[in-house]
Amino acid sequence: HPGGEEVILEQGGGYSTEAFEDVGHSTDAREMMEKYLIGEVLEKEKKSSLTAVGPESKGAGASGNGGSWTGFIIPIGVLLAAYLIYKYVL
Repeated sequence: HPGGEEVILEQGGGYSTEAFEDVGHSTDAREMMEKYLIGEVLEKEKKSSLTAVGPESKGAGASGNGGSWTGFIIPIGVLLAAYLIYKYVL
């Protein structure tokens, strides 16, 4: 994942479509997702795998807090860059 392994560890073992949409990915990120898409899970497999997923399957590095600070880095960086350009260039 281009955003770091933390995202994979937090979302692993579950559905992450809602989390993907909540972050507000750019058009470029959506195009990257299509490029790296391996396949889709069949509906019958989704149901059987959900019963087997538990907190222990989240991965050793998962914090379990449900949020990620990495989702704030890019927007803050963009805002900071815009401010600096406005202040020193314009």
